[in-house]
Amino acid sequence: MTGPKTRTAVIVRMSPMVPWGLAALVTVAGVGAGFAVAPVFRWLIDTIHMAPGPLRLLADLPTGWAVLVTGVLGLVAGVWLAGAAQEESPEVTVDGDHVQIAAKDRTRWIDRADVGGVLRDGRDLVLLDGRGTELDREKVSDLPAARLRAAFADHRYPWRADPSYGDGFDIWADGRPDVPAAAHALLRERARALEQDNAVAAADLAAQLRAHGVSVRDRDGKQQIRLAG
Repeated sequence: MTGPKTRTAVIVRMSPMVPWGLAALVTVAGVGAGFAVAPVFRWLIDTIHMAPGPLRLLADLPTGWAVLVTGVLGLVAGVWLAGAAQEESPEVTVDGDHVQIAAKDRTRWIDRADVGGVLRDGRDLVLLDGRGTELDREKVSDLPAARLRAAFADHRYPWRADPSYGDGFDIWADGRPDVPAAAHALLRERARALEQDNAVAAADLAAQLRAHGVSVRDRDGKQQIRLAG
């Protein structure tokens, strides 16, 4: 007699159509720019009545050559952007005993036993514990939403449809008395990490904040916080 069927882990990642669609779009834009190069540069030369040699060469470039050059540049830029998009995009693995989120040279493992709820908060995937406190948060706007939700549903994680969850967040104000001093220090450090585009450090600091009972998310260039309980 065979035992119960074990559900296979589901890996949710960006659709390959997204980065290559981006590459194609940039390439087409490059080709289109080729038709405008000579007229635009001629107009600039006529307007300012003086221009460096390279600009004059571009203005005199035949349309066919201009389209070829800008098309190749667009293709190179598009392929680079496609690779960068894939590298930046997170990968979510949903299994019967854990969830694993890999993003930005950082991989997190969350035991199934610790997960009391899963929801979407705007562009973010949020995992909660049994008390409703955040375990983890990751931007997943470039992952297929239906497939992500189905992966959790198939493994019987409690998915929450809670559009009001985000209402509990307020813009962080340094010195707010109901926030621990240690949390303020971490939020200041995280603000500096965000200014430096250091996503890995920002994610690590968010994890440290959760240990102080403070959940944090980023909206419109500002940190927003939610206190546990």
